[in-house]
Amino acid sequence: MKTDNNTLLEVKHAKKFFYGNKKLLQKERSVVKAVNDVSFSIAEGETFGIVGESGCGKSTLGRTIIQLLKPTEGEILYKGTDLSTLSGEEMRKLRKKIQIIFQDPYASLNPRMTVRELIQAPLDVFSDLSAQEKLDKVKSIMEKVGLREEYMGKYPHEFSGGQRQRIVIARALILEPEFIFCDEPVSALDVSVRAQVLNLMKDLQKEFGLTYLFISHDLSVVRFLCDRIAVMYLGRIVEIADKEELYDNAKHPYTEALLSAIPVPDVDVKRTPVLLEGDIPSPYNPPSGCLFHTRCRYAKECCKTQVPQMTEISKDHMVACHRYT
Repeated sequence: MKTDNNTLLEVKHAKKFFYGNKKLLQKERSVVKAVNDVSFSIAEGETFGIVGESGCGKSTLGRTIIQLLKPTEGEILYKGTDLSTLSGEEMRKLRKKIQIIFQDPYASLNPRMTVRELIQAPLDVFSDLSAQEKLDKVKSIMEKVGLREEYMGKYPHEFSGGQRQRIVIARALILEPEFIFCDEPVSALDVSVRAQVLNLMKDLQKEFGLTYLFISHDLSVVRFLCDRIAVMYLGRIVEIADKEELYDNAKHPYTEALLSAIPVPDVDVKRTPVLLEGDIPSPYNPPSGCLFHTRCRYAKECCKTQVPQMTEISKDHMVACHRYT
């Protein structure tokens, strides 16, 4: 796990389990291990990406990190402070530094509030500024995200998806945070608008010195925006590396399969996709040993019984696979 003096966030053996109700004749309650023994760190100013199939637990991990969900076990250290041990009031004070950009910009905006009210709402809760000072800050941040001043009196339904996401970004930035959790922020947008929003996020990161945790299932988007990438499968991280190292030298068979599925916009380039056999195992009844062994073309006998541990195979390149342990 990569750590240094500039580490902003460190996740240590985080777990988040969801328990079902105990049914008649059932000895134990069913449990979904949405996040199971996850560890990594994020440096100040870095964009750390997490990719994986839908249902792998990446959004649950992000929400656990920012304490929208309480971890079942493990530590979430923000500048050395374990967030899971903070009281409600202590966490509320820290919210100014930790913000979120949701996946669906329309669902995350109150349709009865104007753009000014939506962006100004965090200032109303967390600041003692005068009405004029709040208005000036709203105008300033709207300009930075590419929204015109005359939009302040309009409502969310009057805007396109890309404009609504700019409103969400402005609201997240109004308190001048340090860390932003981006939960698939461009997946609901058209491709052309997606590029605009991603470029905006890059520019804002440089201007404000932001640190991003970026969740996505789009590997092309992650490669464009992120510095390091973690690949997640059924609640566990199976590989972590710098983006160029991961895309050029992927080691885990699941990562290989994901990368082979990226479309190549060149008819002369021929790529043979790595086809995974079978369906994703049920999270209620995951396989023993390596969770991926039921779909892995390299699976050996030990994969069925032994859980592979994270191993550093080169500088800052970690993989959990028995082929390398």
